[in-house]
Amino acid sequence: MDNSFFIYLDRLILMGFFSGYPLIYLIIRMLAENNRVKSFFKTDIGSLLPFAYALVGILYLGLLLKSLYPNYSFENIKMVMQEPYLKIWGLLSILFFIPALSKKSVLSLLHSFVFFFFLGRDILMNVFNSAEKDMLRNDMNIYTNSLLVNTAAFIFITFIYFLYTRFKKQRGS
Repeated sequence: MDNSFFIYLDRLILMGFFSGYPLIYLIIRMLAENNRVKSFFKTDIGSLLPFAYALVGILYLGLLLKSLYPNYSFENIKMVMQEPYLKIWGLLSILFFIPALSKKSVLSLLHSFVFFFFLGRDILMNVFNSAEKDMLRNDMNIYTNSLLVNTAAFIFITFIYFLYTRFKKQRGS
């Protein structure tokens, strides 16, 4: 059986988790430079971006573990892994929980460009090909879902950060 369909599905899954991050990164960085936003949050919200990206990596790890359940044997992992290098690259996003990496938020942006490349490639290859309009529609649906996942992860991390700072402030008083 030809594995190209399963490889395409794996790429769609990876795009669904990671390809929306560059746009979210750009929007949050632009908002973080706004003086009103700076005065409202009293912190650089752009510094939370790598943590949100790492959270998306945790969600992707959860999906991988769910797909392997109940057989976590090495043979099953080898059988399920269609594109192991891309999956491992996606799982490396979890490393952005490490403070030394999260301080350089541009690294998380560079990491996500690998997955954004697949979206851009599909758009460029299929924009003039009328037979592949469904593939382009699928990619846009996946990209929209990726934007939603990355936005939700950023909102969650921001919420947790502000709860933590408020709790820390109350304990210090």
